[in-house]
Amino acid sequence: MSTPTNTKPKIGLFFGSFNPVHVGHMIIANFMATQTELQEVWLVVSPHNPLKNKKSLARDHDRLHLVELAIGDNAALRASNVEFSLPKPSYTIDTLSYLREKHPDKQFCLIMGGDNLATIHKWKNYELLLRDYPIYVYQRPDYEPGGLQEHPNVHIQEAPMLQISASYIRRCLKAGQSVQYMVPDAVFKYLQEVPLYR
Repeated sequence: MSTPTNTKPKIGLFFGSFNPVHVGHMIIANFMATQTELQEVWLVVSPHNPLKNKKSLARDHDRLHLVELAIGDNAALRASNVEFSLPKPSYTIDTLSYLREKHPDKQFCLIMGGDNLATIHKWKNYELLLRDYPIYVYQRPDYEPGGLQEHPNVHIQEAPMLQISASYIRRCLKAGQSVQYMVPDAVFKYLQEVPLYR
């Protein structure tokens, strides 16, 4: 007997390069897992897109390991490598279809920034995304979310935001500058020992 949709645990999918994961990512993930209807948040590490420049991107498994370190023992968060084995480039709708088939007992939801919501009409099969998946949107400063914020499947959240970027952290690491407190402690210790971005 199949589980009724409304009793399925809601899993939020937070996609990103996480290159590297930083405290801004973790604040959003933890907010979504603890202050919304989502039971869990999976941080889905996006593999390298073959159409994009790979120069600044650490290897897939290194970035996944950093996310695992960042999560630590938080039971509400999980690192996911689901896209590593899917066809490249990865399209969100294809990943969601795959996960839905693999985990019929779960309801998957999307987590994205307001800037992504404003451009979602450029995504593959975006109408299906909006129709079939709840979308939890965290506010981004200086963006216009467009008319979709009124969509019944779009849930705007006032998550705390940090003005911090992975590219800034990479520049600091390359210059030999400290990134302590910008990344979770376990990630900071690891990056001190392993010259990932130097």
